[in-house]
Amino acid sequence: MFFQINGKRVEFERNMKARHERLKRGIFRWIVTDRPQNFLTAPVIYGMAVPLLILDLGVSLYQAMCFPIYGISKVKRSDYIVIDRQYLGYLNFYERFHCTFCAYANGLIAYAGEISARTEQYFCPIKHAHKVLGTHARYVRFLDYGDPAEY
Repeated sequence: MFFQINGKRVEFERNMKARHERLKRGIFRWIVTDRPQNFLTAPVIYGMAVPLLILDLGVSLYQAMCFPIYGISKVKRSDYIVIDRQYLGYLNFYERFHCTFCAYANGLIAYAGEISARTEQYFCPIKHAHKVLGTHARYVRFLDYGDPAEY
């Protein structure tokens, strides 16, 4: 894809950078061509920033305080919350902002999910009787429901 990663920084080859710049939509064109419902729902979407920040603080404090006591290895936040789309030269300021918000929100949910999964594995590694969609990777190793001998 004509890029390399140096630490956390993504660096594109010179010709790819130029191509990105040519494909970038200006702010005015982006506003005029964007769908109106995107502007109408923006306050609802970005209103989620406060609950997300509270979740981030809560799960980070929880694992910092409790995981050492339980002997559970900590979840590395930076493995889940990856903010790297700002290096894409074809995104304008607003598109980069949207991408950053989505990357943070989805990464945070995955981070919180892994903290929750490790907690569940520690306290109650038993599968559910009902089929559950979206189980975490640790779930397959949980004990079968209703088998007291395994517990």
